[in-house]
Amino acid sequence: MYSSSPLAAPIAREPLHAPVAHLIRGGIVEGVHYGSVVVLGTGGEIRFQLGDVEAAFYPRSALKPVQAVAMVRLGLPLDGALLSLAAASHSGEEYHLAGTRQILELAGLAEDDLRNVPDLPFDPVVRDVWVREGRLPSRLAQNCSGKHAAMLWTAKLNGWSLDDYLDPAHPLQQAIAQTVEDLTGQRIARVTVDGCGAPLFSVSLNGLARAAARITTAAPSTAEGQVADAMREHAEMASGSGRDVAALMRAVPGLLAKDGFEGVEVAALPDGRAVAVKISDGANRARVPVTAAALVRAGVDPALLTEFAGEPLLGGGEPVGCVQPVRALDPVALLSACA
Repeated sequence: MYSSSPLAAPIAREPLHAPVAHLIRGGIVEGVHYGSVVVLGTGGEIRFQLGDVEAAFYPRSALKPVQAVAMVRLGLPLDGALLSLAAASHSGEEYHLAGTRQILELAGLAEDDLRNVPDLPFDPVVRDVWVREGRLPSRLAQNCSGKHAAMLWTAKLNGWSLDDYLDPAHPLQQAIAQTVEDLTGQRIARVTVDGCGAPLFSVSLNGLARAAARITTAAPSTAEGQVADAMREHAEMASGSGRDVAALMRAVPGLLAKDGFEGVEVAALPDGRAVAVKISDGANRARVPVTAAALVRAGVDPALLTEFAGEPLLGGGEPVGCVQPVRALDPVALLSACA
């Protein structure tokens, strides 16, 4: 099913993306979103692919469940909502900030120990309130603060230095890299810096889907199983109260899903079926319906996914079109938002 030793790193090349969604207005294709999609079966085999699923790419925050698994393997004693927060791209709501403070307090650390980039909350409504109240960007409000707090505690538990915990050569980041290679089944192609300041590891879209499947099929007692259960049971802590990825996990029983900047999403079911999506222009308006169509390809009941067909395109305030997955992905337009 899965190799016990990582294969060669994917090739870093210009990805050979294909059309994955059409922007349709008044019955005319007005625009095209390019990208890549992979659907895995229960044994890790590729059941469907579109575009370039083997080129090296950056999963962005879709890799956070893997990072969380690495930290639990290293002794991070979190579970439930706080473990979900350790794998989160959170919206900056008050319960996210409170949870991050709690992780820091449990570790005997403070907000000043964080090294992520200060930012305003990710949720636009919450962010607008912050601006009206005159609140400034903070490391706590930045959407990766839960992960960074967990990284700090993991480093402290292992007796490692804290000031440089984001250095790719730090023992924490080396251990995370090893877990990335273990779960994806391939060597890391490139290492760069993510938006929050943490190391970012490049794998393939196929490798990302394999990692998600490894996490969801693991026994509950394992680090993988603990992360999967925490994120599924506390989906809003891993994202936010109004986020599509949380709604998707609530809609599909047993589904683990994680989004990432630049149009990335990965999702996996407990039996190992998994999908991974990359939208080349980073558009969320394509990411959501394309992910839903990929899940239908994986065997998920379309009736569970109707709210993820994509928002209708408006003209004069009335629906006149939609963003629709291409026929190669959704041949009978099961999830079309077009009238």
